[in-house]
Formats: sequence, structure tokens, C-alpha cells
Amino acid sequence: MLYSKTTPEQKRIRFRELLSSGTIQQFPGAFNPLSARLIEEKGFAGVYISGAVLANDLGLPDIGLTTLTEVATRAGQIARMTDLPSIVDADTGFGEPMNVARTVQELENAGLAGLHIEDQFNPKRCGHLDGKNVVDLDTATKRIRAAADARRDPNFLIMARTDIRATDGLEAAQQRAKALVEAGADAIFPEAMKDLSEFKAIRDAVDVPILANMTEFGKSALFTVDELAGVGVNMVIYPVTLLRSAMGAAERTLESIKSDGTQEAQVPSMLTRARLYDLVDYEAYNHFDTGVFNFRIPGT
Repeated sequence: MLYSKTTPEQKRIRFRELLSSGTIQQFPGAFNPLSARLIEEKGFAGVYISGAVLANDLGLPDIGLTTLTEVATRAGQIARMTDLPSIVDADTGFGEPMNVARTVQELENAGLAGLHIEDQFNPKRCGHLDGKNVVDLDTATKRIRAAADARRDPNFLIMARTDIRATDGLEAAQQRAKALVEAGADAIFPEAMKDLSEFKAIRDAVDVPILANMTEFGKSALFTVDELAGVGVNMVIYPVTLLRSAMGAAERTLESIKSDGTQEAQVPSMLTRARLYDLVDYEAYNHFDTGVFNFRIPGT
């Protein structure tokens, strides 16, 4: 009932344990708090909170229009709904190194287990689109150094994302990954790798955990978790999968209502009332409420 029974500090310790377990961890992307609870119920290791999803949920494109306040608020709402560790996309850190430092502490306060910060120019672009621009090495490492210096909980994970593969090639991505680790990154997110051999090249370049982004319609093929584990990937995210699935279903239902004059044809694919009540733990709230209000008003 209500929120997670596990503290943010406990979630961060658990996240570190997962990344050092020697097995690959799957983090589907939650598009709202209730979907995070569903991710937990289905047995996944953790929850990913995509910057693209947060922007799209506001009706905006993923080009750096969201603010730190918007991201911290929504990410906190999602993270508190699950006992799983949640990590969030912090884009470019919402400004210069001092802003990056504040971003880390705000997201610590919001209950996240970690974040990733990328090396694109601000405003950024979706990592799987063409036309990206990457900052110089000094700027990229300053962001990560500021993030690592600002955290108060040593278990809060600072992940560095690099988009340099698309602009400068694989060898540049290897060198950038090494430099980001030296600057204080606990993990590396190499964006838009073209094949498994490129993930393997990043794996060979650094000794920290690496992440694979399995987003649909992107630069990378949708490799299986076993294929990714085989080249040393520690964590895989599915950032927009649930949002795309939900919006696809919503679109089909609206079209059905418009064409048929009723939603009846779509009802079999909907979450039932009983299942929705189960997911939000309706009975526990009812039991609690009954217990609290189990009294009689004395007569006058």
C-alpha cells in the first residue's frame, strides 16, 4: 500500500549488487508510476526512466526541453512506487558543471538509485537520430567529475553516456569511455552501437559495467539478453517500449470508438477492472481505511 517499503539507500545498494553479480540485468522503461509497479510484479531487476518518455509524456520532443524540476518530480513519483532500484536519464545534466552537481543531489533526494549524463551539446538530440553534436573531452569529463563530486550517497550510481560513436567512430568511443571512467563514472552507456562487436569493443576498453540501449526503430538491432550477455553487457534498457505499446493500444481503441461507435471490440485486450484494482492494491487501502474509521460518534 502507498509507496515502496524499501528505502532509496537500500535500493542503491541493491543496484550495485546487481551490477556486480556477473549476470545481465533488464530494466524496462516505466512511463508512469503504475507501470513501474507492473515491471516489479513481472520480476524484472529494476526500472529505467527515459528522458524521451518524460518529454513525450508532456507532449514534447526529446530535444532537451524538459527541466530538472520536471524530471526530478516525475522520476521521484515513479521511483517511490516500487521496491526496485530506478535509474533516470538526466540528459546533459541541465547546464554547466554546477548545474550537474545540483542535478545529482536533486535526484538523490527524489529517491533514484542512479542517473546517466551524456556528452552531447545542449540542447541534445535523441541518441538514435542523425545530426548529433558531441562536446569536447574537457567538457564531457567536467560534467562527470562534477556529478561524482556532488553525490552524498557513495552508492548513488553515476553513469556516463557517450554519443561520440556516431560522430567520430568506434575508436573514439573507446577512448572517450576510458576518459569518462577516469573522471569518476561508475558505468558507461555507449549509445547507438551498430552491432555486438561494438559493444564488445567498449567492454574491452573499460572495467566498469556497461549498458545497452535496446530501443525500437533505432541504430542498434534488437539483440536478445543472451546475445548481449555474451559480449559482456551488464545491463540492458528498453526505454520507450511500454510507452509505445500503451499509446499504440490507445490509438487502436480510439479508432475503434470512432469507427464502430463503441469500444466493445477492444475490451478483450484491456486490463480488467479487477486486474487494475489488484495492481493498485485497492483491497489494502480499503482494509486500512476501514480500520482507521472503525468508530462511532458519541451521542449528544
